[in-house]
Amino acid sequence: MSSPAPARRFNRLLLTGAAGGLGRELRQRLPSHCESLRLSDLAPLGEAGPGEEVCQADLADAGAVLALLEGVEAVIHLGGVSTEQAWEAILPANIVGTYNVYEAARRQGVRRIVFASSNHVTGFYRQDQVLAAGAPPRPDGLYGLSKAFGEDLAQLYFDRHGIETVSVRIGSSFPEPKNRRMLASWLSYDDLERLVVAALTAPVVGHTVIYGVSANPRTWWDNTPARHIGYAPQDSSAPWTAQIERSEAPSDSTDPIVIYQGGAFVRQGPGA
Repeated sequence: MSSPAPARRFNRLLLTGAAGGLGRELRQRLPSHCESLRLSDLAPLGEAGPGEEVCQADLADAGAVLALLEGVEAVIHLGGVSTEQAWEAILPANIVGTYNVYEAARRQGVRRIVFASSNHVTGFYRQDQVLAAGAPPRPDGLYGLSKAFGEDLAQLYFDRHGIETVSVRIGSSFPEPKNRRMLASWLSYDDLERLVVAALTAPVVGHTVIYGVSANPRTWWDNTPARHIGYAPQDSSAPWTAQIERSEAPSDSTDPIVIYQGGAFVRQGPGA
């Protein structure tokens, strides 16, 4: 695990969704960038480690979220539903919960948020297209739709209240790419850390939308417009290309999973 040199050390950061896959990874990495790391999730988080504060909270509870953001310098907001699910699950976690985070940030004077958006905001673009970071949403389901709402909310709270956000349309963040699709969408854990730190420490971000992706030879997304935050990916899916292409059967070019950037998400959820 290699860490970028700290550009700034924060007093207290808040990480929501700390019990999730990427939350657990960032829980290990963020302490080198702050004096205190406040962790939140609806799921159990275990005992607090050195420099940690553990706060189990429901993001749909406005009062709990207001208390959660007290004394925080910046928020890394990963909390909420991270897969395609029924609207009844997505509404409280991703819509109400994200609103509560932004409103609490306004009331508590928090000026910077890193919002975990998703590539599924643009999942119904084709894989033969290359999108700019700010490409208009074409969500591939209710999950992607909820993340498009979060991006719009971030824009509103910047325009009206001056709260800066980097909305990261995360690709596929795993220890290594698992299939052909991830050869284009993969984000290494080290590059995830680099991206989050850049988003937290860039002097001016306004509301920036950037794709969370490593420097893969195949790409659907052009991050050039977001270079001002200083994110420079250093990893690549290239070392896995030959292995994946040998082990995975050739793709059916008529399958929507192959046609669209959202992959399997385009065929999931109610009515799909």
